[in-house]
Amino acid sequence: MAQKFGNARWVKEGYFDNRTPHVVVGQITFASLGSVDFCLAGALSGEIAGKVIQFRNPKFLEDDLAGESLGDFAIPQIGKVSLLSFDPHPLLSPHPYFEWFSLDQQHYRIELQPEDAWVMTESEWDAVTEASQRIHQTLVPRLGPSPASTL
Repeated sequence: MAQKFGNARWVKEGYFDNRTPHVVVGQITFASLGSVDFCLAGALSGEIAGKVIQFRNPKFLEDDLAGESLGDFAIPQIGKVSLLSFDPHPLLSPHPYFEWFSLDQQHYRIELQPEDAWVMTESEWDAVTEASQRIHQTLVPRLGPSPASTL
Protein backbone atom coordinates (compact mmCIF):
# COMPACT_ATOMS: atom_id res chain seq x y z
CA MET A 1 0.00 0.00 0.00
CA ALA A 2 1.25 3.46 -0.88
CA GLN A 3 2.18 6.05 1.74
CA LYS A 4 -0.19 8.98 1.11
CA PHE A 5 1.37 11.43 3.60
CA GLY A 6 -1.77 11.90 5.69
CA ASN A 7 -3.89 12.27 2.54
CA ALA A 8 -1.38 14.90 1.37
CA ARG A 9 -1.90 17.20 4.37
CA TRP A 10 1.73 16.53 5.43
CA VAL A 11 2.95 17.89 2.07
CA LYS A 12 3.59 21.63 2.23
CA GLU A 13 5.17 22.57 -1.11
CA GLY A 14 7.75 21.59 -3.65
CA TYR A 15 8.79 21.28 -7.25
CA PHE A 16 9.79 18.69 -9.84
CA ASP A 17 12.24 19.53 -12.64
CA ASN A 18 12.24 17.35 -15.77
CA ARG A 19 14.41 19.54 -18.03
CA THR A 20 16.91 16.65 -18.25
CA PRO A 21 15.48 13.72 -20.24
CA HIS A 22 14.72 10.56 -18.24
CA VAL A 23 15.42 12.23 -14.86
CA VAL A 24 13.20 14.16 -12.45
CA VAL A 25 14.85 16.11 -9.64
CA GLY A 26 13.22 18.33 -7.10
CA GLN A 27 12.37 19.04 -3.51
CA ILE A 28 9.31 18.57 -1.33
CA THR A 29 8.76 20.08 2.12
CA PHE A 30 7.03 17.64 4.49
CA ALA A 31 5.62 18.04 7.98
CA SER A 32 8.26 17.10 10.60
CA LEU A 33 10.89 16.34 7.93
CA GLY A 34 11.42 19.70 6.27
CA SER A 35 12.77 19.91 2.72
CA VAL A 36 13.67 16.58 1.08
CA ASP A 37 15.68 16.27 -2.14
CA PHE A 38 14.29 13.98 -4.88
CA CYS A 39 16.02 12.23 -7.76
CA LEU A 40 13.86 9.86 -9.79
CA ALA A 41 14.53 7.94 -12.98
CA GLY A 42 11.73 8.66 -15.42
CA ALA A 43 9.80 11.68 -16.59
CA LEU A 44 6.82 13.88 -16.00
CA SER A 45 3.86 12.79 -18.16
CA GLY A 46 1.51 14.45 -20.63
CA GLU A 47 1.46 18.21 -20.91
CA ILE A 48 4.07 18.62 -18.16
CA ALA A 49 6.71 16.32 -19.75
CA GLY A 50 10.10 18.02 -19.93
CA LYS A 51 8.98 20.96 -17.81
CA VAL A 52 9.38 22.29 -14.29
CA ILE A 53 6.32 22.18 -12.06
CA GLN A 54 5.73 23.72 -8.67
CA PHE A 55 3.08 22.97 -6.08
CA ARG A 56 1.82 24.37 -2.80
CA ASN A 57 -0.73 22.69 -0.56
CA PRO A 58 -3.10 25.08 1.25
CA LYS A 59 -4.31 22.14 3.38
CA PHE A 60 -0.83 21.53 4.83
CA LEU A 61 -0.79 20.55 8.49
CA GLU A 62 2.34 20.48 10.68
CA ASP A 63 1.43 17.41 12.70
CA ASP A 64 3.39 15.42 15.32
CA LEU A 65 1.87 12.24 13.91
CA ALA A 66 3.71 12.94 10.64
CA GLY A 67 7.06 12.53 12.40
CA GLU A 68 6.02 9.14 13.75
CA SER A 69 4.56 7.93 10.46
CA LEU A 70 7.39 9.22 8.27
CA GLY A 71 10.22 8.14 10.55
CA ASP A 72 11.52 5.56 8.04
CA PHE A 73 11.15 7.84 5.00
CA ALA A 74 14.50 7.85 3.18
CA ILE A 75 16.21 11.23 2.87
CA PRO A 76 17.05 11.99 0.10
CA GLN A 77 14.41 10.19 -1.97
CA ILE A 78 16.01 8.28 -4.83
CA GLY A 79 14.00 5.96 -7.03
CA LYS A 80 11.79 5.63 -10.07
CA VAL A 81 8.78 7.53 -11.35
CA SER A 82 5.57 5.54 -11.48
CA LEU A 83 3.42 8.46 -12.66
CA LEU A 84 3.93 12.23 -12.29
CA SER A 85 1.04 13.90 -14.09
CA PHE A 86 -1.62 16.61 -14.01
CA ASP A 87 -4.09 14.21 -15.71
CA PRO A 88 -3.53 10.72 -14.27
CA HIS A 89 -6.59 8.83 -15.52
CA PRO A 90 -9.15 9.38 -18.29
CA LEU A 91 -12.06 8.60 -15.96
CA LEU A 92 -10.99 11.09 -13.27
CA SER A 93 -10.98 14.86 -13.28
CA PRO A 94 -7.48 16.19 -14.05
CA HIS A 95 -5.45 16.86 -10.90
CA PRO A 96 -1.80 16.74 -9.77
CA TYR A 97 -0.84 13.13 -9.12
CA PHE A 98 2.69 12.20 -8.04
CA GLU A 99 3.56 8.52 -7.58
CA TRP A 100 7.00 6.93 -7.27
CA PHE A 101 8.95 3.99 -5.86
CA SER A 102 12.09 4.44 -3.79
CA LEU A 103 15.22 2.35 -4.47
CA ASP A 104 14.12 0.00 -1.69
CA GLN A 105 10.70 -0.34 -3.41
CA GLN A 106 8.70 1.76 -0.97
CA HIS A 107 5.61 3.11 -2.75
CA TYR A 108 4.55 6.74 -2.36
CA ARG A 109 1.68 8.83 -3.72
CA ILE A 110 0.58 12.46 -3.43
CA GLU A 111 -2.66 13.81 -4.89
CA LEU A 112 -3.49 17.52 -4.83
CA GLN A 113 -6.26 19.78 -6.07
CA PRO A 114 -5.90 21.15 -9.64
CA GLU A 115 -5.24 24.71 -8.45
CA ASP A 116 -2.40 23.57 -6.15
CA ALA A 117 0.15 22.88 -8.93
CA TRP A 118 1.32 24.68 -12.04
CA VAL A 119 3.98 24.69 -14.75
CA MET A 120 6.71 27.20 -13.95
CA THR A 121 7.55 29.73 -16.64
CA GLU A 122 11.13 30.07 -17.87
CA SER A 123 11.41 33.35 -15.96
CA GLU A 124 10.63 31.43 -12.73
CA TRP A 125 13.25 28.71 -13.31
CA ASP A 126 16.02 30.71 -11.59
CA ALA A 127 14.32 30.00 -8.26
CA VAL A 128 15.03 26.25 -8.60
CA THR A 129 17.90 25.86 -11.09
CA GLU A 130 20.74 25.96 -8.54
CA ALA A 131 19.06 23.35 -6.32
CA SER A 132 18.20 21.20 -9.35
CA GLN A 133 21.81 21.24 -10.54
CA ARG A 134 23.11 20.34 -7.07
CA ILE A 135 20.62 17.47 -6.73
CA HIS A 136 21.39 16.26 -10.25
CA GLN A 137 25.15 16.27 -9.68
CA THR A 138 25.02 14.55 -6.30
CA LEU A 139 22.13 12.09 -6.66
CA VAL A 140 21.89 10.98 -10.31
CA PRO A 141 24.99 8.74 -9.91
CA ARG A 142 23.13 6.91 -7.12
CA LEU A 143 20.35 5.93 -9.55
CA GLY A 144 22.70 3.40 -11.14
CA PRO A 145 22.91 3.03 -14.91
CA SER A 146 20.83 5.83 -16.36
CA PRO A 147 20.52 7.95 -19.49
CA ALA A 148 20.87 11.16 -17.49
CA SER A 149 22.88 14.08 -18.79
CA THR A 150 23.78 17.29 -17.06
CA LEU A 151 21.56 20.34 -16.77
